[in-house]
Amino acid sequence: MESWRDRAACRGMETDLFFPTGTIGPALADMDQAKRICRDCPARAQCLDWALENGAAFGIWGGRTEDERRTIRQRLVSTRS
Repeated sequence: MESWRDRAACRGMETDLFFPTGTIGPALADMDQAKRICRDCPARAQCLDWALENGAAFGIWGGRTEDERRTIRQRLVSTRS
């Protein structure tokens, strides 16, 4: 059975690109490049869902950074309350 990971645009790419060190300088360029790859990924939504459900604390998942996912989680929690 095929999983969303099998369809991911990042499959087989260097993972360092999706897990930049820091949030300034060269890390910004890596984040931008990772997000560009995610933008057209057929598995983007499933990737983001997985990261949100499993609390992925680091890296670019579904085209979103740690901070962006934190904001999404906060919104989800506030709408459930």
